[in-house]
Amino acid sequence: MSTIAYRTQQVDDVEVFYREAGPADAPVLLLLHGFPTSSHMFRDLIPALADRYRVIAPDLPGFGRTRAPSRARYVYSFDQLARTMGGFVDALGLERYALYVFDYGAPVGFRLALAHPERITAIITQNGNAYEEGFSTGWEPWQAYWREPTPANREACRASLTDEAIRFQHTHGMPEDRVAPDAAELDIAYLRRGEAEEIQLDLILSYRTNVELYPAFQAYFREHQPPLLAAWGRRDAFFLPPGALAYARDLPHAEIHLLDAGHFALATHHEEIAQLIRRFLTRHLLGTRRS
Repeated sequence: MSTIAYRTQQVDDVEVFYREAGPADAPVLLLLHGFPTSSHMFRDLIPALADRYRVIAPDLPGFGRTRAPSRARYVYSFDQLARTMGGFVDALGLERYALYVFDYGAPVGFRLALAHPERITAIITQNGNAYEEGFSTGWEPWQAYWREPTPANREACRASLTDEAIRFQHTHGMPEDRVAPDAAELDIAYLRRGEAEEIQLDLILSYRTNVELYPAFQAYFREHQPPLLAAWGRRDAFFLPPGALAYARDLPHAEIHLLDAGHFALATHHEEIAQLIRRFLTRHLLGTRRS
């Protein structure tokens, strides 16, 4: 089992915390987490891949152990998260890398791909959406806030940040005795710090910009045809299986697997997902090395 190192990288005013494992000269796999979690969600996946790949998992600004300025000094939007992650990639000298995107990590990662398509060697999407048919009805309060960003609609979105809502994200669609409760409790603790809730409400409003970019993401897929693996929890209450299947519209050779899992499929299926990734990347990255 490879040793995981816990590091930080300064990017402008942000101190990005990240986990890293694997040989320094191996092909790079960049793992981007989603809401409401952090790189902690990859704790079981990283060792399963690090014998063959250099695996890097940062915490996005506003999440986990990454230290970012206050809302008065840093705009918590998906454009800004992508700019910071782009600076992180540059600071680490990652000239070529595969992306693993989950939830919020998808629009961040796809912005990186739009900016530098030549850097992306492959994409793994685990409940990382890029198509409107992927949305469930559970998005309606957020969509109302996008349409009318009033204080009342902002307040209605706060229901997504309660302890019960965070625990639901981790456990729905899963056998309860197979989901470690400490993951949700860690996310809850992070959400109770300082401005964390207001930051998350800012990002909920900013999420509408991701939907506006879906046509651009899809055009990127069609033009560049990156190898893509979808490992998707079919019981996800938020991102539905049609969102996974839609990738095949623009990427006819996409490999799509619908797993018997919920939103946090790694919690119960990390071994199966690791095997899918190993086979997928072996086919598509054989001989690819980091310069």
